[in-house]
This record gives sequence, structure tokens and C-alpha cells, in this order.
Amino acid sequence: MSKPVVLHLGDDIKWNHALYKQLQDNFHIVRSYSMAREEFKQSLKTKKFGDFVAIYRPFWNTGAACTESVADAAIWLILSTYRLFSWSSQAARSLSVSSFKDANRNIAATTYNPRNSILGIIGLGKIGYLVAQKAKAALGMKIVYNDIRRIPEDIEKTVDAVYYPKLEDMLAIADCAVVATPFGGEKVLSAASFQHFKPGSRIVNVARGKLIDEPALVEALESGRLFAAGLDVHYDEPVVNRKLAGMRNVEILSHTAGASVDSHVGFERLGIENILSFFETGKALTPVNIHWMENNTSKL
Repeated sequence: MSKPVVLHLGDDIKWNHALYKQLQDNFHIVRSYSMAREEFKQSLKTKKFGDFVAIYRPFWNTGAACTESVADAAIWLILSTYRLFSWSSQAARSLSVSSFKDANRNIAATTYNPRNSILGIIGLGKIGYLVAQKAKAALGMKIVYNDIRRIPEDIEKTVDAVYYPKLEDMLAIADCAVVATPFGGEKVLSAASFQHFKPGSRIVNVARGKLIDEPALVEALESGRLFAAGLDVHYDEPVVNRKLAGMRNVEILSHTAGASVDSHVGFERLGIENILSFFETGKALTPVNIHWMENNTSKL
């Protein structure tokens, strides 16, 4: 009996060679390598790759594989919004003696430590939960969160998290809000949302840039409604908002929160493990949108 076919897209394996050998032992691997989108679509229509049962791509941005890296970056951005490391860094890199002295002399009068302040997390999934663990353990922050559903109470207790069903209520008491929820096609923080933020609070986004109304964010920072922001992602990336880039109370990154060798090793590994697990047990390790699978006969 012939082995089922797995379509391997893109690059060769770089790290998980032994695990990939297990995939080869159980499946017939067909490669597409690099091809233009239209050529790939035509190849699918003509069944050039055969009747494959799964698609594998070594670099596939699966959240579970980059959770640690994104959570670490969130902690950096949280710290930056409290301590204004962006201001200090920009002053030092400017090579301007006056800018250096300005930062050196004046930052202390406006910055704070995060200990005992309230961290509000929008989306307490894998990344949000790890951010909560790190922020509580390392920074001594108190955790509140908003999500479409409340997580089990025993998990809440591990980080002493308090659930807020209404986002507006959470924003009103949070000293710093972290956006860690998937993008579902609509903004989570609209222009009206910023009216609910606690005056002088902070915002961090390690999710998607389009979750936040960017002009409203700029206005909230300019008016002082928000004290600072830490952004890994941007509304029109790779184009960065010029006003945000010029603010010394805004730390900005190039959508690199999840970018690490560890994440890439994890992407490569998790894709293989999901395929192996599904065909061995009928269950994927990290299924996506499983709540949409309404057919009770589905193997998912």
C-alpha cells in the first residue's frame, strides 16, 4: 500500500532532521520548492502534486512556536513604557551631548517602576497568559484581563488574574494595556476606546497593527491621555507612522517580537508534530479555529 502524500512547501529542513525523517518514513513527501503564486495555483488545479493529505511548510508562523519570544518582547515593551528607555536610547544614539544630558537629568522625574501597577491584557491566550506569568513574577504587576470568554478559574489563580467581561471597564483601571489577541477583521481599540483608558496609562501591542486605530492612538499620546506606547506592529507596516516614530515616549520595533532562532526551530518542529499527531491520534497538537468545525464526524 502506498504512503499518503504530504506536500512540502518552501525551504529545506534546517534543524529538526530526525523528526523530518519520521515524516518521510510515514508519508511520501512531494516538494513544491519556490514557485510563483499563479504557477502554484495552476499546479494545484492540475494536481501536479497528487492527492496530498497535508501541507507542510518549515516556516509557518504558528503562535505556539513563538510564544516565548513574543512574551519576552512584550515584557521589554512594557518596561519601556514605564521607564522610557526609548528616550534614553535615542538620546545616546544621537551623539548629542545636550540630548544625553537632557535624558540623564530629566527621565527620573517622569518614569516609574511597574511593580504593584495593574497590567490589563486583551486576550489571555497562550501569549497573553505567558506575558501575565512573566509580568507577575519578574515585575510584580497585578493582572487583569479581557477576552471573549473567561478562562478556567484554576488557571486564573496561577497569576491571580481578574476577569473583566467589558473591555471598557478593564481599560478604566489598567495602568498598562497589552494587546495580545488575534486579528478578527475589526479594530479592538477604536477611537472611542481611548476615551476609556485610565489617564496617564500605557499601551503595548504585540498582536497585529490593524487592531488599533492608529490616528486615535497618536491623538491619545499627544493629548497625554496615554503616557507611553510600545509597538511591535503597525497599522500600515512596513510603513511606520511618522508621528509615532518621532515620539520619545514610544518604543517601536519592526514586527520582530516573535523573531528568534528558537521560534524558527519551533515553527519547523511544530508543523511536523501536528501532521504526525493528527494521523496517529486523530488530533492536531495546535488546531486552529476548531470551534468552526461543526461536523461531529470530523477527525478534528
